[in-house]
Amino acid sequence: MTPAPPTAQRPWLVADIGGTNARFGLVEEPGARPSRVHTMACADHGDLASAASAYLEQAADGVRPGAACVAVAGPVEGDRIRLTNARWDCSAADTRRRLGLDRIEVINDFAALALSLPRLDGDDLLSLGGPPPAPKKPMAVLGPGTGLGVAGLLPLGGSGWIPVPGEGGHVNVPAADDREIEVLRLLRAEQGTVTAECLLSGPGLTRLHRALAQIHGVPAHELSAARICAAEDDGLCAEALEVFCALLGGFAGNVALTLGATGGVFLGGGILPRIPAVLQHSGFRRRFEEKHRMTDYVKDIATMLIVAPTPALLGAAARLDQRWER
Repeated sequence: MTPAPPTAQRPWLVADIGGTNARFGLVEEPGARPSRVHTMACADHGDLASAASAYLEQAADGVRPGAACVAVAGPVEGDRIRLTNARWDCSAADTRRRLGLDRIEVINDFAALALSLPRLDGDDLLSLGGPPPAPKKPMAVLGPGTGLGVAGLLPLGGSGWIPVPGEGGHVNVPAADDREIEVLRLLRAEQGTVTAECLLSGPGLTRLHRALAQIHGVPAHELSAARICAAEDDGLCAEALEVFCALLGGFAGNVALTLGATGGVFLGGGILPRIPAVLQHSGFRRRFEEKHRMTDYVKDIATMLIVAPTPALLGAAARLDQRWER
């Protein structure tokens, strides 16, 4: 069923469900940015319908939306809504029924983030090096948070776009120097297989900090990613962030090459907006460009940090706009 256009009385509900937090907003007219944005802890609610109902009552005056688009942190398969890094497992059809919706769309959270890219303006982005983004060309988005998400965005005829979600965070770690290889060796001894997400995520930054302490033979407290990001004056935390940004640059360059993202590579997630200056002055861009015979290719690709507060909600709204306009 094609969703009816949104109104103040019967808006669209948009949601971005991560491994830790659920963000909700309302779209009250076609093309509008989400309003009444509110964040809730996933752990406080048993499933999507419960969290959405609480949001509508607490932050949206009990309004009843006509359609919804939900971006979830995990693969989207059929009717099931499963989160990779949280415990929600529910039915899209049951959620639609419980919320009284005419239609519900469920998409991968990084597919939503990809769909947001054409809607971001200058104030929503911070350059991390390279030329400006190239319009109407393939783009990629990636970002470390509770996990590590990756998606592409391909231009269609006219002004349309199609997202290409995947599970790119589970590829191998792009270790490139002796220190990174030693970190990888320690983690392999500890847990076996080590994917990019094992280091390029919030829990990954904690693992990286602990491994560097082992390499230097110094004691280290188990610090959260937030604590590490806030402790730039601490030598070990600063080193952890340095290695994190370099690994992220190598990973982002791999994504650019894999997807042919000549329109730009955009970075989101929950960690990087906490450390924009660190990221800008790190080895991120150098490692992004260190691609042997393809260095000149990636040098022409923009790298941008998304600083908009809730970009995935923009992408969820864009998906409903696509459906309504058909």
